[in-house]
Amino acid sequence: MKDLFRTKIGRLRVIGYLEGISLLVLVFIAVPMKYYFGNPSLSKALGPIHGAIFLLFLFNTLSVGVEQNWKFKTTTWRVILACFIPFGTFYIDSRILSKLKEKE
Repeated sequence: MKDLFRTKIGRLRVIGYLEGISLLVLVFIAVPMKYYFGNPSLSKALGPIHGAIFLLFLFNTLSVGVEQNWKFKTTTWRVILACFIPFGTFYIDSRILSKLKEKE
C-alpha cells in the first residue's frame, strides 16, 4: 500500500478509489435520502467533498497523462470518462492504471 503513494500513478489510483467511493455514496445513499426521505444533510455534506475529489482526480489524470505521454484518444479520455460513471474508476483502475509503470 505504501508503494501507491510513491508514484504519481499510484496516487492517481488512490484518488480514483476515493472518487469512486464518494460517487457511489452520493448516488446510492445521499441522493435517495434527499429525495425519498426528505433529509438533504448527507448530500449537503458529501457534495462539496465529492466535488473536490473529482477535480483532484481530473487534474491528476491530466498531469499523469502529460508526464507519461498518454495519447488522449486512447488513454486519457477513458480515464476521465470513468469518473462520471458509477464503478467507472474501479474498472479503469483494473484495466489501465494497475498495468502502467512509472516512466523514469
